[in-house]
Amino acid sequence: MKESPDSNELASVYMPAALEGLAHFPVDAGEIKLVTQSENVTFRVTDGDYRYVFRLHRPGYNSVDELNSERAWTAALNEAGIPAPDSILSRYGNHFVQVTIPTTGEQCYAGMTRWLDGIPLGEHLNTPSDSSQRTTLFGRLGELAAAMHNQAANWPLPAGFTRPRLDAEGLLGEAPRWGRFWEHAALSAAEQKLLRKSRNELCNVLADYGETPNRFSLIHADMNADNTIYNDGTLAIIDFDDSAFGWHLYDLAAILIDETQAPDFQAIRSALISGYRSGRPIADTDVEWLDRFLLIRGLVTIGWFHQRPEHSGSELFHRLKHWVLETCDAGSESR
Repeated sequence: MKESPDSNELASVYMPAALEGLAHFPVDAGEIKLVTQSENVTFRVTDGDYRYVFRLHRPGYNSVDELNSERAWTAALNEAGIPAPDSILSRYGNHFVQVTIPTTGEQCYAGMTRWLDGIPLGEHLNTPSDSSQRTTLFGRLGELAAAMHNQAANWPLPAGFTRPRLDAEGLLGEAPRWGRFWEHAALSAAEQKLLRKSRNELCNVLADYGETPNRFSLIHADMNADNTIYNDGTLAIIDFDDSAFGWHLYDLAAILIDETQAPDFQAIRSALISGYRSGRPIADTDVEWLDRFLLIRGLVTIGWFHQRPEHSGSELFHRLKHWVLETCDAGSESR
């Protein structure tokens, strides 16, 4: 299996494009440091006492109209008092500029936001803590998700606003946004068949669940612990690159999916729902659907790995694959 390139190799590949893009923004970059390469390539840029996030967006993933719509939503969230990335305009008044990656010749959009102080919540959760601290934090995530859904459900969309749809077709259709998960090379023929069966069954029940406004609106769609910044007890959501029109329960599933095998999973699941209910009503009949959305999130994440085979040797992938197969198998036996 192909090994992921190290940070020095990635920096050498993407730094020329970063420098090209930075020249269009009103900052005097003293330090440019590669932070991560996943959906996008992300740098931390320092200008005196100020720090920024500079991002090279994955070529072909979002159009510039979709990226500008993302910025419109994060600005509206900030105006509503919900902390989100704050965009820095280029010298020409645009959110994004187009740059070229020299080694591949690909063109991508580059944009900049202010750096949010703190550490990824995932890092904080990995530090020694008792279960009560974890449940408190997942309760806070539920409150934050509810606030975002309230804002989205009541926000008049600006003219020209466009984001993808993570409906049944976008999640589980023939060309799902995160890839054809049932074709992953690490799956046996029997496992692929099992995933296709579960996919078909989930598509059918989603049609019954429906897309009423109290269940379906603009969502973040990737509210995992790595996309949450923890700063002295406060939480902020970053990386809206996957934001879309989708089910609210899918947002909650994205928060929980990495915790499905944790010993305190039921406790943090309950805390998340309680936190959500403190800010937004959700019926018991809706909560009963959460397990289905957890499976959907697991399936589409396998699709993400399918499109990025360099990451499929990770422990995370194998844990997720095992859980998804067990869950699909248990569901098949119960029917």
